[in-house]
Amino acid sequence: MISFKVMNWVGRFLKIKRTLLHAWILIGLSFVSAEELTFDEQAELMGAIQSGDYDTVIRMTDRLEDDSKWWRARVGAMQRRGEERFFGADIDGSIDDFNAFLKMKPQEDPHHWQRGLSYYYAGEYEKGKAQFERHQTVNTQDVENAVWHFLCSVRAPGGSLRLARKRFIPIERDSRVPMKEVHDLFGGWGSIEAVLKAAQPQDSDNLSERERNHLCYANFYLALYFEAIGETEKMKKHIRLAAFDYAMEHYMGRTAQVHAKLREVKED
Repeated sequence: MISFKVMNWVGRFLKIKRTLLHAWILIGLSFVSAEELTFDEQAELMGAIQSGDYDTVIRMTDRLEDDSKWWRARVGAMQRRGEERFFGADIDGSIDDFNAFLKMKPQEDPHHWQRGLSYYYAGEYEKGKAQFERHQTVNTQDVENAVWHFLCSVRAPGGSLRLARKRFIPIERDSRVPMKEVHDLFGGWGSIEAVLKAAQPQDSDNLSERERNHLCYANFYLALYFEAIGETEKMKKHIRLAAFDYAMEHYMGRTAQVHAKLREVKED
């Protein structure tokens, strides 16, 4: 039999061992809570990702390190929430999210034309112009990039239509309708009529999705052109057509709707 003295020593040893074990468990749990998520948290986070609840994804990943397996979810949610804020006409909020996204993924900066659009609507024209210049290095044949660079150049400090046309980005291989005609118009050698003619549908009473898209683009860029040259009523006429009559749900179609909201243009 074990003596009382030995039993007392063993008991003290086991007590110390249990105390150390509890300490290590607490340390481990604090490490998990700082670096990773519990099982229930992971389930909640997965649900938020699947439902597009970007606020929850961002909140739940705020304390994670960038080597966490969940970090990619945070990066994607920041970009998606920036887009959703933009579509909701929360321009400053969209810039905050896009900046946070690019801080995590700085290599994406030249590709991030979305932030350039937000800069335009925030009135940060120099930043917008610089963003579109960087985008030109990775997307060399996009009329829309040339146009948005032009729009920022007109309104930037010291800018003007003359200077914007002098620095207008040449584009030769954008085959989308009616992008060639849009480029010619902003460059100063095209016409409004040519843009509308290029987008003219075969039967205006029976538009295909493709024809509707052409009309959305044509009228949106005509609205932006008239905004650049200061003809507000003509801008309103064409933005109504782009945002409402020929509404599209892709990024630029929704940008037309944002433009209408910010310029307080309502559907007829």
